[in-house]
Amino acid sequence: MDDGALTSDDLKTDRTSETGKTGANTRKVFVKTYGCQMNVYDSQRMGDALGRDGYEPTQSIEDADLVLLNTCHIREKAAEKIYSELGRIRDLKAERAARGLETRVAVAGCVAQAEGREIISRAPVVDLVIGPQTYHRLPDALARVARGEKVVETEYAVEDKFEELPKSERRQIIGRGVTAFLTVQEGCDKFCTFCVVPYTRGAEVSRPFAQVIEEARALADAGVREITLLGQNVNAWAGEDETGRAIGLGGLIHKLAVIPGLARLRYTTSHPRDMDEELVAAHRDLPSLMPYLHLPVQSGSDRILKAMNRRHTADDYLRLLDTIREARPDIALSGDFITGFPGETDEDFEATMRLVREVRYASAFTFKYSPRPGTPGAGMDGHVEESVKDARLQELNALLRRHQSEFAESLVGKRLSVLVEKPGRHPGQIAGRSPYLQPVVLPEAIGEIGDIVDVTITSTGPNSLLAEGMTKPDPASSRKDEAPTMRSVA
Repeated sequence: MDDGALTSDDLKTDRTSETGKTGANTRKVFVKTYGCQMNVYDSQRMGDALGRDGYEPTQSIEDADLVLLNTCHIREKAAEKIYSELGRIRDLKAERAARGLETRVAVAGCVAQAEGREIISRAPVVDLVIGPQTYHRLPDALARVARGEKVVETEYAVEDKFEELPKSERRQIIGRGVTAFLTVQEGCDKFCTFCVVPYTRGAEVSRPFAQVIEEARALADAGVREITLLGQNVNAWAGEDETGRAIGLGGLIHKLAVIPGLARLRYTTSHPRDMDEELVAAHRDLPSLMPYLHLPVQSGSDRILKAMNRRHTADDYLRLLDTIREARPDIALSGDFITGFPGETDEDFEATMRLVREVRYASAFTFKYSPRPGTPGAGMDGHVEESVKDARLQELNALLRRHQSEFAESLVGKRLSVLVEKPGRHPGQIAGRSPYLQPVVLPEAIGEIGDIVDVTITSTGPNSLLAEGMTKPDPASSRKDEAPTMRSVA
């Protein structure tokens, strides 16, 4: 899963009339989320579970009776960054104790799963360590902490955690806005040699079809207009529909597309090997499936792809993109890239640059290779010097930024449908997202939060598009969005 879309998220409480009121003696929880979209979803679900246990979210760590760090293990020195954060929390806990206030500290997520009891040994300020497959046990674990225990919950749960978790209340969903994440798949069986996910999230597991549909309907009923389906390898999802017919992610998306109120669907993160005909057809047939696909390739060198255990070649990947673009010509691509994987030569890196020039990504996430303990890559020969990794990363990023800018500029004068998500940064503005996930700034007279409005892109900013327009799209129309085909050689 990509690590760069969102780096932190403090759980928010709804302030509308549907939220209810926070009592004077209510316990407060501060949640800091690191890493991917799935961690954001997990934090929300932990917040739901804690809400049933009497906790209300706070955006001020100083006011928190419980501080919960939901961690990611993808980035270099991820654990050390968490220990540094825990040092600051230790001081905060001491300050609150001097005022007679008790503070519990919990570490959740993938660092918790990888480090386990070592976290409490190195950082005694921590009361609870809980892994990503056991967070449905969070209230019970906190009850044990209240009895004086130091608790480590990192065993993979036998029970279905999603079945055990309390359902999100309507007021909680409303408070999170008109877009939502929905985890449908967890774990990975691919065992890429650079990746810790199979060790921290376990084997591939798909949530049952009925469970996903039920949660999606609840989201739509609370006003959510766009859902992003999540999984470490989301297009490996498999299940049976209401008739017992075996379906994959494409079939699931077809079922979600008919839920009233849901106007937009997305999914992330995908593996090229699991991009099947059914899913490609969904891009062709469903206007609500947005024309934006995050499909990591990691390298353009077949030799490095083999060393990474990706089990596809650069040509396999490019031919797959041809098939997808034939089905949906206006689709835009996003990718992941690693520079400096062990053994990568100048020729291997140039192969990556050639692939990028051919694909012309609308956006991408890039990383220097960093050895993750316990992965095969960490023990390989030929580790690349940091200065070389840095130079290659800067060269790759410069090319990707140029393509991203050219893609944004190609939209000027085009008509796009924009989902209005929130007020703008300045008076008189509202902000939304294009079908390609770009932020779009609009005049507030165009619509209200939750509206999908047809606009004309007038210009580009450093990180967003500017637009004008006054019409909402006709629900009966099939596909109004216009965008260029991006497959060409720079």
